[in-house]
Amino acid sequence: MASNTQEDPKPSIPSVARHSGILQDQLRRSARKPWNPDFLTAVRILLLIRVAAAMYTNIQDCDEVFNFWEPLHYIDHGHGFQTWEVTPMYAIRSWAYVLLHLIPARLPLTLNLGKRPAFFAVRITLAVVSTLCEAKLCRTVVEKINERVGRYLFFMLLFSAGMWNAAPALLPSSFAMYATTIAFTYSLEPPSIKNKRRTLFATMLFAAGAIVGWPFALALSLPFVSEELLVFGGDRVDPNSRKSWMISRWKRLFIAGLVSVLIFVPVIAIDSAAYGRWSIVPWNIVRYNVFGGSERGPDLYGTAPWYFYILNLLLNFNILVPLAFISLPSLAVTYRVDRKRLGISKPGPDQSSPFTLLALRLAPLYVWTAILTAQAHKEERFMFPAYPLICFNAAVALYLIRGWMEVAYISATKSSYRASRSIIFGATTCTVIAVTGLISLSRVLALWHYYHAPLSTFSHLEADELPRLLNVTGLLPPLLPGTEEIDRPSIDLAPIRAFDLRLCLGKEWYRFPGHYLIPNGVKVDFVKSEFGGLLPAHFEEIHVESTSNGWWDRPGSRITPASLNDLNKEAPEFCVPIESCDYLVDLDFPEHPVSSLLEPRYAVDNDTWERVSCFPFLDASHSSLLTRALWLPGSWWQDKNEFGDYCLLKNREKVHEKEVEVASRLQDGKL
Repeated sequence: MASNTQEDPKPSIPSVARHSGILQDQLRRSARKPWNPDFLTAVRILLLIRVAAAMYTNIQDCDEVFNFWEPLHYIDHGHGFQTWEVTPMYAIRSWAYVLLHLIPARLPLTLNLGKRPAFFAVRITLAVVSTLCEAKLCRTVVEKINERVGRYLFFMLLFSAGMWNAAPALLPSSFAMYATTIAFTYSLEPPSIKNKRRTLFATMLFAAGAIVGWPFALALSLPFVSEELLVFGGDRVDPNSRKSWMISRWKRLFIAGLVSVLIFVPVIAIDSAAYGRWSIVPWNIVRYNVFGGSERGPDLYGTAPWYFYILNLLLNFNILVPLAFISLPSLAVTYRVDRKRLGISKPGPDQSSPFTLLALRLAPLYVWTAILTAQAHKEERFMFPAYPLICFNAAVALYLIRGWMEVAYISATKSSYRASRSIIFGATTCTVIAVTGLISLSRVLALWHYYHAPLSTFSHLEADELPRLLNVTGLLPPLLPGTEEIDRPSIDLAPIRAFDLRLCLGKEWYRFPGHYLIPNGVKVDFVKSEFGGLLPAHFEEIHVESTSNGWWDRPGSRITPASLNDLNKEAPEFCVPIESCDYLVDLDFPEHPVSSLLEPRYAVDNDTWERVSCFPFLDASHSSLLTRALWLPGSWWQDKNEFGDYCLLKNREKVHEKEVEVASRLQDGKL
């Protein structure tokens, strides 16, 4: 029997309305929206690139190693290098920031995977954090700015050589980049009396980037603060209520600031416990860099011309750099020729212009670049917090330029319909994205092929040379019958302690990748070179297994070695005699040899040193500007470059004596 019951219609799923962002398409407004990855898809795609970066990118800055990887290794393993910045006397590096990475560093050890996997576990964790921040930014831009801008931004971030370097870096400026990216996603929403979440979350995230990461990154919040205090945003305010509206806005931002100050509590507590004295690291950083006086300060470590960041950004972002910095002028041009692009052609006196709102979102990059350019001391990592903003500004500029092209096409053809069917606009934007992606890929490959030798050298030490020592002395267990060498389980390098090996660094000290890539039992020291500044000291070594307490039971963090100073004055006692070294890492340029009393050509002294392994390393001063910046296959390109030998050298006599001694002790049953 047929039923008279009718099924209820399925409720329609609400969709996000198109053309609700600040920038609005003018052609094909009723057509299907352009493709954009949803959040999970964006995460999956970005994660592939970011994890690859974590595994293969170089360490760009010795500060990353000596000020962050080494303190982390000290907490984790009880030894490492200590710089003056990580001493209680100066305390301008935060142990709270370092401790954030202890869990991923310890995870591989709980699985008996060793130290080297711990290094990559930390990097992969940072890559995941960056991925989530970038994906969130892309989706927010799609919803609050424009769908096409969001798509451009996604691909610009994905293929950027700058993001390849910054995302997995263990640096406070990278942490500030993560925090700023998420804060920026909240600031993309228009400010409103009703939107308290925007004010609180953006303020707390900007503050976290400054307090936990790098205090100067707070400058990126200046346009946000100005907008919160002075701009109507999403509010419509009549003249009679403006005073109460302003009081409400100022009060809300003040309360959000007070809440954000609470982030100081755990940071100060951790840093004070680690240093053994009251320490406010963010203030110490500002005091040293701004109020250090004429005898100290960042300028001691080098200065650069005003155009340093322009050249550096061109290497990392290529054609996106001019796009990013013409974004505000492009907005002014759009105001004249394509005003409908921003919806409201003439806002009322009680509301904000969308041009003002978008200009405030483009402003942080200009503020940050101006501040950094004004400083004499410049480093690539200082720009990290603004890297996603470079892509955002470039994406907006590309969209606005596309709008000009549409206006020009319609003006020439007198037909909006023909403009809507044309492929010129999409082809132009796709070409820009493809070109910047290919140039970035070439830059990433250049960094790998030209400068990866230090990481390869230390990998060879652990994977080949130290197992060879164990093998020739009998400390390496023999293979089971019928087992091939390739099937051997991971080698326990703990017996290497019996050799009491010393690995030395001379002029290549600043390319040392850190103790996480050196097996325990191998001591690392410096030998005197032409470098006349201050080298790091060693933390007071402890045996982690014997400590009864947690991370805070590390006395080395509470001690300032006598010769460490903030004046970059050399401490000769931090160097050891070259005769005491079993292994040495050195760089030699055979085509253009350079030698001195303190930096002889160790690699060609075959009577004393044997080449264990050598890898090619670019001789930048004797290579073409273009071919050293980018990599392309083929001799027509590579012949314009010259390379040196980045070598792990073995002291023939000393290592042979130790091999004989260890083998003898093993035979006598003393090991």
